[in-house]
Amino acid sequence: MDETVTARRNGAAPRNIRVDADGPVAVITIDAPAKLNAMGRTFWPEMRDALASLEADGHTRAVIVTGAGEKAFSAGGDIAGFAQLDTVQAKRDFQRECMRTFAAVEECSLPVIAAVNGYAMGGGCELTLACDIVVAAENAVFGMPEAAVGLVPGFGVLRAPSVIGRHWTKLMVFAGERVDAETALRIGLVQKVVPAAELLATARALAERIAAQAPLAIAAGKGLVNRGVDRGEFDHSTAALTTLQGSADVGEGIRAFTEKRPPVFRGR
Repeated sequence: MDETVTARRNGAAPRNIRVDADGPVAVITIDAPAKLNAMGRTFWPEMRDALASLEADGHTRAVIVTGAGEKAFSAGGDIAGFAQLDTVQAKRDFQRECMRTFAAVEECSLPVIAAVNGYAMGGGCELTLACDIVVAAENAVFGMPEAAVGLVPGFGVLRAPSVIGRHWTKLMVFAGERVDAETALRIGLVQKVVPAAELLATARALAERIAAQAPLAIAAGKGLVNRGVDRGEFDHSTAALTTLQGSADVGEGIRAFTEKRPPVFRGR
């Protein structure tokens, strides 16, 4: 049995995520509540490994993804960590790592339900777009604010138009518009909104309903629904993000973020 499956059975936790199983339903928890469950560098391979292990274990029929604590599903990528990507190749490799992970969620043969507690910002919002169904607490807030530090959400700009439409995507990406749970339900980003105290129970009940169906049918259905999603677009998104990450504006945006001041962008 591999490390991730062993971890979920004996209670050991991966570094950036925790995986727990109860019958046919597994819960993947982004486990960094002190940082609002920000996605550290280890998050990306750990998420892929966890999904691959759950697919292969012969027990799991549905997966729930949530965040530790009550404040956030995930505040997104570790912005300060972006500054450590000091070469073009490092920036490109990081973007590919992120894209591979979002694609792994989309392409996992198991249904993946996002249970969104609190903030789902940046990469956290993008992760919900990669999931199959989204259940949100009434206090959930969604946003893609990357432009504030000179970036765009590389996966979000590709996937959000098919989920919420081009104009809502532009509003969220261009203006950093934050969307509350009820608005997210109205525009199709979320499928169910429930009181925060009922979030995990609701997500689990839904996961158990799905898990009771024929697993081959669910896998085939997911594949067919997603068939129209073009994987080739990842390349031009990766190229655009790599260029942006090398710009002076991104350096200024990251410094301003860490120094807690407004950025001064110069368009270069």
